[in-house]
Amino acid sequence: MSAAKQLAHAQEFRQALRFTPGDRFAGLDAQSTPAWSKGRKGAEARLEEVGQNLSDLQERLFADGVSGGSKSVLLILQGMDTSGKGGIVRHVVGLVDPQGVSHRGFGKPTPEELSHHYLWRVRNSLPRPGYIGVFDRSHYEDVLTVRVNGIVPKDVWEQRYDEINEFEREIAASGTTIIKVLLNVSYIEQTARLTQRLERPDKFWKYDPSDVDERLQWDDFQAAYQDILDRTNTDIAPWHVVPADNKWYARLAISHLLLEALDGFGLGWPDPTYDLETERARLAASA
Repeated sequence: MSAAKQLAHAQEFRQALRFTPGDRFAGLDAQSTPAWSKGRKGAEARLEEVGQNLSDLQERLFADGVSGGSKSVLLILQGMDTSGKGGIVRHVVGLVDPQGVSHRGFGKPTPEELSHHYLWRVRNSLPRPGYIGVFDRSHYEDVLTVRVNGIVPKDVWEQRYDEINEFEREIAASGTTIIKVLLNVSYIEQTARLTQRLERPDKFWKYDPSDVDERLQWDDFQAAYQDILDRTNTDIAPWHVVPADNKWYARLAISHLLLEALDGFGLGWPDPTYDLETERARLAASA
């Protein structure tokens, strides 16, 4: 498929997945495959094709950053345990050169991080110019986990929605395109994936007893995600809700979101900062 057709399809994915105000997150179908009708095998073949285009566009972005450009991409991945965040990093972000990728997982804050404003650790992890930054969880944990588990009072986390919106406006103004993804895995599919982690020796390491603790609070997390979608879905940093029961679909969809973002920069190759003829002559003389 040509690059132009890939881009057109990427726009279809974006339109199909962008969160629409008024939608109920809990009512969205985690098994659906919006903007795709060719099944798993077709998706895997398409992902390979898209990967070639992604690689080229990412190299252009990296070259632009090396040459003094200010552009970057921040891919934010949120979702319940087993929703496939790690798989996106391996199978989608893994399609591009790792030298131009910065990856950060946001787990429980360290004592040092807790001594600062909650956005401190996030700000310190933002992608440099020329990079694709990937957040496995993010600052949204500070209106999600802290809310559900009662770590901070309501009047504290309530004010964070506006702070986050302002923070993201600041990031975007600096030249970063933000792609926010909420991976939507169903309760039934999560059961199957957690069961697998307890039955297969090669999956034991992925299991954590806290996975079940979070699962017992499923409805509370769904309500918290609903508020996140309702209150931080801005034009500058919109949310995309990606059905994640089919891992192959989620990977395909996010690859197209990333493709459109990179293509949107309209980058060519940087002009040389030296005289080409002079350097060619010097190289020839050194032979």
